[in-house]
Amino acid sequence: MWRQTKATLEMIRFSHSVFALPFALLAAVMAWTAPVPAGTDIGFRWLHLAGLIICIIAARSAAMAFNRIADVRIDRINPRTKGRHLPINAISVGSAALFTSIAAIVFVAGTLLFYPNLLPIILAIPLLAFLLMYSYAKRFTWLSHFWLGAALMLAPIATWIAIRGSVVLQDWSDLLPAVILGLAVLFWVAGFDMVYACQDFQFDRDSRLQSVPARFGIPIALRLAAVSHLFTIASLIALPLAAQAFGPPLDLGWLYWSGIVVIAALLLYEHALVRPDDLSRVNIAFFHVNAVISIGLFLIGSVDLLLI
Repeated sequence: MWRQTKATLEMIRFSHSVFALPFALLAAVMAWTAPVPAGTDIGFRWLHLAGLIICIIAARSAAMAFNRIADVRIDRINPRTKGRHLPINAISVGSAALFTSIAAIVFVAGTLLFYPNLLPIILAIPLLAFLLMYSYAKRFTWLSHFWLGAALMLAPIATWIAIRGSVVLQDWSDLLPAVILGLAVLFWVAGFDMVYACQDFQFDRDSRLQSVPARFGIPIALRLAAVSHLFTIASLIALPLAAQAFGPPLDLGWLYWSGIVVIAALLLYEHALVRPDDLSRVNIAFFHVNAVISIGLFLIGSVDLLLI
């Protein structure tokens, strides 16, 4: 049982939860600390924190397992992925499907923890469908990287809605900070996914799969990834400014602004690791640097909002 559990967690890259969860947690801290209309009770609740963690992990697990099932035939013939768990039958497709179903049920059930806010319950199935359908995006559009970014973008937006649903229903402009943080996530994920996809440039072309590297070549893909990451920084800069002007203001100060400088430097370092003629350090750029960015932004933003 332990070996099967370990294999399943490896299959869904459980450690990559660090990409979505910190942004959802930061959105939660923002949602709890942003001002609300008089008489509205939006405060910290342990039940909401538990629901948030359960839903994010369950939704991502369902999406990743479904992706492995959808791609199993492709993975079997791709030299980079033919050693994955499903292609070598370390986990059966049936077991992966069962895991996907259980994770999806846990996700939907987790939205009940936000009751009496009904928005998470109502939006759970459409959100999950959007996440699962990403697995087929590269079969028909080279914009699949942005679909993946949009999927992770939903983490902070859904978190905000789950915590501040009653306020959002009164005034949709209340959602603005979460949308801008979500845009930062969208461009960040799309950018590093383009870099990651460069590894499969030739295979995708030969297999008629869609990606920016396959469509435009590796040099242009790396440039577009850099442009996407510029939009990430622009979104992070716009977050407190737009919230102050148009939405609920966020008490973000010097620590947050210092964090943006550090994140920009890390993104520059990430792009310096990868060149069109040398993709050997893609995995370092993909996981290690981006894990520091996501966890670091959560810690910096939370400390700024709660302690300074």
